[in-house]
Amino acid sequence: MKYLVSSCLAGVACRYNGTASLDAKIQELVEQEQAKMVCPELLGGFSTPREPAEIIGGTGKDVLTGTAKVIEKSGKDVTDLYIKGAYQTLEWAQKLDVTCVVLKEFSPSCGTQMIYDGNFANHKVAGEGVTSALLRQEGFTVISENEFMEQL
Repeated sequence: MKYLVSSCLAGVACRYNGTASLDAKIQELVEQEQAKMVCPELLGGFSTPREPAEIIGGTGKDVLTGTAKVIEKSGKDVTDLYIKGAYQTLEWAQKLDVTCVVLKEFSPSCGTQMIYDGNFANHKVAGEGVTSALLRQEGFTVISENEFMEQL
């Protein structure tokens, strides 16, 4: 099985606040060349660190259909960068012919089951990020790091 994994889960300090969310098993997959790393937000044009952002008015699916937006805490609309990163990640997944994508839960890009509610109050709601929604729409299996650990 070939994996595409969120770079932060493999130890790369690329999260919005300049940290990683290291998962030793995922890092091991990368080291064994069973997984490739990707950060949709960096592919979209962001740098690290960056301002936190949340989806306003829906979920990743809604962002893709144009009925929701991704907004930074200061109010700046960064929807286009999130969509760009999602499509760049899709290209990678297709080119690498991966069978499973493991993404970081809660992220406006990578959340697979839960995302923040758009109020910047640390409250989570059911939903998926922009990249997760696009990859699923295109037929990829997308799971969170928590689901990945349950499979082991």
